[in-house]
Amino acid sequence: MFVQNIKKHFSLYMLLLPGLAFYILFKYVPIVGYVMAFQDFKIGKGLFGSPWVGLDNFNYMFQDNNFANALRNTVLISVYKLIFGFSAPIILALLLNEVVSRTFKKVIQTISYLPHFISWVIIAGILTSLLSSKGIINYVIVDILHHDKVLFLADPRFFRSIMVISEVWKGVGWGTIIYLAAISGIDTEMYEAAIVDGCSRFKQAMRITLPSMMPTIVILLILQLGGILNAGFEQIYLFYSPPVYSVADILDTLALRIGIQNNFNYGVATAISIFKSVIGLVLIITVNRIVKYVDKEHGIW
Repeated sequence: MFVQNIKKHFSLYMLLLPGLAFYILFKYVPIVGYVMAFQDFKIGKGLFGSPWVGLDNFNYMFQDNNFANALRNTVLISVYKLIFGFSAPIILALLLNEVVSRTFKKVIQTISYLPHFISWVIIAGILTSLLSSKGIINYVIVDILHHDKVLFLADPRFFRSIMVISEVWKGVGWGTIIYLAAISGIDTEMYEAAIVDGCSRFKQAMRITLPSMMPTIVILLILQLGGILNAGFEQIYLFYSPPVYSVADILDTLALRIGIQNNFNYGVATAISIFKSVIGLVLIITVNRIVKYVDKEHGIW
């Protein structure tokens, strides 16, 4: 039956191959390397020749003075991004749904999701130019407002806010596409009945559109909570510097320094990765069970 199904839909199965190959090569094959977390890994000896050290790498990780600070920064930055970055696409989708002009709606959609296709390297260059001591922002502050220069990317007070705002700006349009797709599936007769009952546009959005989007919102929220310890390595790495290590150092940058840049301690770096994965798995399972307890119709499984 399975072979016949493949023959019947061969072209569709071929479309699955690139995505399947990606996940096998970059998600499942690297799991073999997790054994390094329990070894004093040496490149020359490899996975099968390096000495076994048990949980020593995890003990070193938890006793490292930088680990607690990196964990705190990771959680804070991720929570801020979750609060603002998760809600922004929902709000934008609700607003776009109320736009009558289709041309204006398409223009706004295009402008909003265009930053998604710009790499963080380019965005980092743009923001660095804007926020540098000689950038246009400081030009306005010094020459027009007559205040002292502000080193935004070197000031711990502003660093997290810049990270969150730039993340929201880059991802809000792309995230909106999913919610607009969910809105397009809502039965129009519900809106017609609401109009007959005298509901305003705001009440229609709050009592029809938003509840109809809830299954999609719940699934995306659960998945995003699973990655709560992924604060955005590429973004942070491109922006951070020693003056802001106290607020910018996250688990991924700590693993990079321990595993490659400074000590070449691959075992501890792998232990940090396993710690992140375990926390993410626990969060996904826990939040999904809570959602299923509240409403059995929602949840991932």
